[in-house]
Amino acid sequence: MTISKKIEGFIDRASWIRQMFEAGARLKSEHGAENVFDFSLGNPNLPPPDRFNEALLDAVSSCKEGDHCYMPNTGFPAVRGLIANYLTKEQGVDLTENEITMTCGAAGALNVTLKTLLDPGDEVLTPAPYFVEYGFYCDNHGGVLKTVPTRPDFTLDLEAMTTAFSPRTKVVLINSPNNPTGQIYDRESLQGLGRILTEKSLQYGRTIYLISDEPYRKIIFDDAVVPSVFGVYPESIVCSSYSKDLSIPGERIGFAAVHPAAQHKHMLVTGINLANRILGFVNAPALMQRVVSELQGQSVDIGAYKHKRDLFCKGLAEAGYDFITPPGTFYLFPRTPIEDDVQFVQTLLEELILVVPGSGFGGPGHFRIAFCVDDGTIVKSLPGFKRALDKYR
Repeated sequence: MTISKKIEGFIDRASWIRQMFEAGARLKSEHGAENVFDFSLGNPNLPPPDRFNEALLDAVSSCKEGDHCYMPNTGFPAVRGLIANYLTKEQGVDLTENEITMTCGAAGALNVTLKTLLDPGDEVLTPAPYFVEYGFYCDNHGGVLKTVPTRPDFTLDLEAMTTAFSPRTKVVLINSPNNPTGQIYDRESLQGLGRILTEKSLQYGRTIYLISDEPYRKIIFDDAVVPSVFGVYPESIVCSSYSKDLSIPGERIGFAAVHPAAQHKHMLVTGINLANRILGFVNAPALMQRVVSELQGQSVDIGAYKHKRDLFCKGLAEAGYDFITPPGTFYLFPRTPIEDDVQFVQTLLEELILVVPGSGFGGPGHFRIAFCVDDGTIVKSLPGFKRALDKYR
């Protein structure tokens, strides 16, 4: 045995997203890229806003001695101050640089936060369907991911959430707008969740934290609103990134923001700071910190994603698929016509269409479509979607 048994097991249960991505590469080499319709990976296809390139050039041309050196593990103070100013407006509470830690994307933010909070065996509750990597992130730090079902429309089921708590519960982790469903948890549901967290913290005599994973916050449609978790529960932490809204996932830049009224705020921030270092991140990329500080509140053309969503929804509805129109993200999560979602995904693969089985997200009987692709790919794929569904009529 050359590697650990745990990692070997993880490899055997490798992410469906990556499996389909690799299958896509093989099919493209066999059939030509133009004939393969790859909706497997949430890799933004829109260019960053023009201001990103301007800020990048400015940051490079104005570099002075020390700009590429180490900085505090939390990030440049000036950058954190600018982000805190923006989040104060977005989240509805007064934040300062002292509550912000710059991280290597939202994934880095989640890992340093979980490292700070979890003891071995602690449970992390998350509504299902959920982002597939959460289980790995929890395991990284000795935690156990425990999924909680949502309602048929993928909104929060507060009754199910209430019964899922145990003396080992340490964190509730939510993702809204949600990957893979595109659903947004409304203010009433979040307020209810805040009350449950308060009650359960008192019941078990330990603070139970709410982590909100928000990389899709700005990718919303039809006047949808993403409520602030800071407005419903003080023991909360927001983890986010600029990967999706600025189309820069390869740059690995994000942040963790601790609620200013958290009872143990200083220890939380100190722990996140330390975890950023000892997990090997050390600090977020220096150049990207300076760049994104100049783009607070900006995003790619969200209208382009809305057009893609509407194009897909119209075609899938005409073909006969059952789905909920997502109010956010660039994902669709239709039902499969048979119980075995993996089998139906294989049927779509025969049409050279790559999607991901819902069971990989804790949502069996569905499949995920990432529509962050060019419009032509969507249009050309629709006959294949119809043929696949017709095989089960």
